[in-house]
Amino acid sequence: MAHRVRPRPLLPAAVLLCAALTGCSGAPAAPAPAAPHVTPASGAPAAVPAAAPLPASEPVRVTIPAAGVDTSPVLRLGPAADGTVEVPSVADGDKIGWYTKGVTPGETGPAVLIGHFDTARGPAVMRDVSRVRTGEEITVSRADGTTAVFRVRELEQVGKDRFPTAKVYGDTTRPELRVITCGGEITDGHRPDNIILYADLVG
Repeated sequence: MAHRVRPRPLLPAAVLLCAALTGCSGAPAAPAPAAPHVTPASGAPAAVPAAAPLPASEPVRVTIPAAGVDTSPVLRLGPAADGTVEVPSVADGDKIGWYTKGVTPGETGPAVLIGHFDTARGPAVMRDVSRVRTGEEITVSRADGTTAVFRVRELEQVGKDRFPTAKVYGDTTRPELRVITCGGEITDGHRPDNIILYADLVG
């Protein structure tokens, strides 16, 4: 279903323009896929050795093998006129977008990717997000010909009214990635949760 990212005021030294995906609205024309849920690993998130940051270069392809994702091109998403952050259109439900006001994947800081779980047309690019586990890899091909490989450190499912803005968008000391989609059972045409994958650059 379609979803939105709410803006919030800028925090010092951090790009924090968006807070939560807030839509996933409208009843699908096709049968809705099973509600997406993730099961966080028990205990503290696994530590991942830091990799050297890469220079800025826009993402052109994203692969998440565990979720069956291999999509190109990567859409460019910026602030919308109403103060929210753009998300892929229904027509682009099979693609992932990169939030251009953040860093590019591989730079120091949290790069943010956004994709639909489903739309009014049915299942979308992140439809198999529930198959992702900690330790899985996410690969981002970049416009300069380099590839940034991330390893999933943490999975989080949270209500959109409790979105962890600082955790997702706050400054980090190493290159990290967030992939955000919707989750939970449809209620009144909406999915009430966000699913967030937190990953660290490993190569």
